[in-house]
Amino acid sequence: MKKRLMVGMSGASGAPIAVELLKQLQKEESVETHLIVTRGAELTLQQETELSLEDVKALADVAYENDNIGARPASGSFQMEGMVIVPCSMKTAAGIVSGYSDTLLLRAADVMLKERRRLVLVARESPFSTIHLRNLYELSQLGGIVMPPMLTYYNHPESLEDCTRYTVQRILRQFGLNTDAYEWEGL
Repeated sequence: MKKRLMVGMSGASGAPIAVELLKQLQKEESVETHLIVTRGAELTLQQETELSLEDVKALADVAYENDNIGARPASGSFQMEGMVIVPCSMKTAAGIVSGYSDTLLLRAADVMLKERRRLVLVARESPFSTIHLRNLYELSQLGGIVMPPMLTYYNHPESLEDCTRYTVQRILRQFGLNTDAYEWEGL
């Protein structure tokens, strides 16, 4: 049986990271991807890419409507390897940390925490306010992995796409995937 991995997209800048993640996951034969896209993410997708929502949904094995609160990922009995929310808006982070599960994306994240499954939040905001930092700290304390898409230079990126791919490689490693990614070799 394939490992199921949930990818959530919320309405913050960073849609190209989610698209690249879905493309890389298509190469992972052992993974079945499940996708939830919020309305805010759909709007951001239009701003940051040339792709339609249908194009992005086609990159996943299964796609859900965010308002379908009764879909399979809303239940802990639905076996999932974990979930990554990329990009993760501060609104989404606040909803998760407060347990305000009024959408499928928020409920699926809540399930990850309650079932002690891996939840990776690719937090997108700059600068972080004290409220954002408090919420991200609390999510970390609850078991979430807060992973802002930070630029690195030791891997000598030559383009924005290189930076995006490196961020995606780091996300995949959180789930034991893409183990041939660039590694720091030390000095």
